[in-house]
Amino acid sequence: MSADAAAMSAPAGHTGRRRRLRREAWGFAVGSLCFAVGAVPFYAEWAGAVAVGVTFFAGSIFFTAAAFIQLSLSGRRPPRSDTNRADRADWWAAMIQFIGTLFFNVSTGAALIAAIADPTRLGAGWRPDAFGSVAFLVSSALAVVATKDRGKLWDRDARTWHGTWLNLLGSIAFGVSAVGAYVSPETGTFVSLLWANLGTFLGAICFFVAALLSRRTIDSEPA
Repeated sequence: MSADAAAMSAPAGHTGRRRRLRREAWGFAVGSLCFAVGAVPFYAEWAGAVAVGVTFFAGSIFFTAAAFIQLSLSGRRPPRSDTNRADRADWWAAMIQFIGTLFFNVSTGAALIAAIADPTRLGAGWRPDAFGSVAFLVSSALAVVATKDRGKLWDRDARTWHGTWLNLLGSIAFGVSAVGAYVSPETGTFVSLLWANLGTFLGAICFFVAALLSRRTIDSEPA
């Protein structure tokens, strides 16, 4: 490729990358909003178990789509050993996060099927599952590592401090919700229905705000 051709292709590639970053941000924002709404007890009482199940399942699909965009931007294959630490941490954070969203796809889908079969069953509504929550926690920790050297990232706006810490707080809240949603075999009741709902709601709000702030950061940069 000639120098002139390279100069012409760089802006186009940069613009395309920014466009995909915006889609990623919107995907996480819409998905987070679905999870936040689904966790509100008043909405559950009004809409019913099946509609709540649809809300959570739709949110998980948006999460997975956004996570796939993030992973594809980071690179589909593991980085080489000579890749800088920030890019390695960013790729693994994106990969583990994507796996976590797949766990949420499965658990929200199963919850929806269960709600259709018996909307009155205990636990018919969805709560963050342990596998997806652990994946999100690990991913968030790796994102902190990537953000420490964000100036060396493939795109410095791929990770920002406000987004990293908000996502970490959201992942912790999802983990608390998963513990609260555990049904004790001795009592047949939730460990804490309050924290099962509140953890989901607070976690989703953290993810939602992080997504909006990342969108603002991307839009403030020249395309």
